[in-house]
Amino acid sequence: MSVRVVKNDEKREPELAQIEEQLQGFFGKVVGAWKFFLVSAVVIVLAVLFGGKILTDYGQYLLYGAYMLFQLLFAILFMIVQFVALFWFLGRPRTYWIMPGETGVGFKDYKGNPEVLEVARRIVTLLRGVKEFNQMGGDITRGVLLIGPPGTGKSYLAQCISTEAGVPFGYLSAPSIQGMFMGMDVMRVWGLFNKANKLAKKYGACILFLDEIDAIGRARGGGGGMMGMGAMGGMFGGGTGGLNELLNQMDPLPKYTWKAKLLRRLGFKVAKSKRQAVLTMAATNIAEVLDQALLRPGRFDRKIVVDYPDFDGRKEIIEYYLAKVAHEELDLDQFGNDTIGYSPVAIKHVINEAVINAHFNGRTKITYLDLQRAMEVHEWGLRQPLKSQTIEERRVLAYHEVGHTIAQFYLASLTDEPFHKVTLIRHGRAEGLSAIRPTHERHIHLKDYYLAHIQISLASRAAEELFCETASNGVGSDFPQALSLAAYYLAEGMNGQLASNMMMMMMNGQLPNDPVTKREVDKVLRDQYREVKNLLIEHHDEVVAVAETLLERLEMDAQELEMLIREVQRRRPADGTHMLRFPGLGAPVKALDFGVLPPPRDDFPRYPAKPKPQIPSGLAAFKERTSAYELPPPQEGSPN
Repeated sequence: MSVRVVKNDEKREPELAQIEEQLQGFFGKVVGAWKFFLVSAVVIVLAVLFGGKILTDYGQYLLYGAYMLFQLLFAILFMIVQFVALFWFLGRPRTYWIMPGETGVGFKDYKGNPEVLEVARRIVTLLRGVKEFNQMGGDITRGVLLIGPPGTGKSYLAQCISTEAGVPFGYLSAPSIQGMFMGMDVMRVWGLFNKANKLAKKYGACILFLDEIDAIGRARGGGGGMMGMGAMGGMFGGGTGGLNELLNQMDPLPKYTWKAKLLRRLGFKVAKSKRQAVLTMAATNIAEVLDQALLRPGRFDRKIVVDYPDFDGRKEIIEYYLAKVAHEELDLDQFGNDTIGYSPVAIKHVINEAVINAHFNGRTKITYLDLQRAMEVHEWGLRQPLKSQTIEERRVLAYHEVGHTIAQFYLASLTDEPFHKVTLIRHGRAEGLSAIRPTHERHIHLKDYYLAHIQISLASRAAEELFCETASNGVGSDFPQALSLAAYYLAEGMNGQLASNMMMMMMNGQLPNDPVTKREVDKVLRDQYREVKNLLIEHHDEVVAVAETLLERLEMDAQELEMLIREVQRRRPADGTHMLRFPGLGAPVKALDFGVLPPPRDDFPRYPAKPKPQIPSGLAAFKERTSAYELPPPQEGSPN
């Protein structure tokens, strides 16, 4: 085997040939441009020397032609300017940019979810050390999707990340990307990422936050490209162009600057295109409707669930916001239990409403009563007492709500949701209500929980029939709630049937309207209705005492209810006979609290019920209505 030694000159020959070829191409272009300049100069000189006679003989025609040509060119230019201006204004994304140092919120202001905060700290660490991380061979996170119910602080978290990382933050509502004309959404997405890349090059990184991304990121399918299009097949807005452009911008091909393109045109080699560190963050309440192409790695790499805070998180949030307002000594543990299911925004709103309530009541510090009133407005609606309610209406309403109350009181051991408050004062659209408060967060519910809540929902009708001997339309929300609970009870197989017909129909998206399922649901409802009726009959005296006392006080909390029930049980005869009786629908209002309850609070006006107007009945009423229409008796000699 022979070995040939390659000399250094032979190695350099191909490189020298390549450089020589590039130089020849460059100088050839320069010589070509110089030739064009010389020819243009010669033509201009000849026109000046020999064009005088032509201008003298045909000057007016040339001027008129030049004028017409100028008008045509001006019109074309004006149309182009209008078109460009229109699309420039319509194509601009409505983005709010916050530069580093312009906002004061940071991780010190984010409370209630330490696990999410730890993930955010790691993202900030990556954004601060992009260069070092790339040198290790890694690629920073390109997309973060925040999933959670409204008010849990998704937008707030994104802003905190931007502040801590010291990079620009762009906020954009995803519905504003959609445009009037087709193609506007594509231009807006392109313009948004174009500016983000420029800012990332200047500051090292940039964060884009797209709120409510489900507005443009819904899954493509079924209708294909026509899905979501507007009039004329998408000419006037709609379509999936915005989503397609978003997919391309989040994971793009290499892009070169105009300088790199010029060098390439001149024949020089250019460096590898560098992708800017742009972190795309988005928030949604319904992540299940998003297109799968958005959710793949390389686009939204991380998916963070931002849920409602637990007890410790709520307590941390409460301490943070209470530190900003003047308040008396408050039981924070009780406030934390009373706000189960509240979002951070809801807690902030309740505390602010409590400050408003205290201010208008002449106090300089908020009390727990102010917080309670604020929570009632938040959960139930504005307090609007009825001024024209009759005694009969109010008594039926009282027994209706007390039916719920007694069932809630005696079934609390099955639901872990004891009675909280009953009121006959209208809140929002509810003329009265009986509320419960959970003692702790529950994530698993047993069958007794559902059966107890079915009884609580049906207790209002049972009380109306047992005590008022009537039925009202106040069960408009009670019956649907009991029906849905019974359907869920059967669908989960809690009645002992593993192959539940209800579950199969719910899985197929059908309504359970077949006779077999209706009989099963009706049996569950009738059994629980019988149980709650027996419960109210057993506690007959408590129902009457609470209802009649409620008619005068209009509101009763858990402590007052327990005091009254304990007093009734203490006074009950040993033989089990009823101590109290129903006074009648039209009887005067008289509290049956036996003097054990403190005077009611006077922080809201009370309007007494009015007696029902007396209406004439039977033949007397008919004669009274027709007396004005009786004809005078006929006179003698008058025709019949």
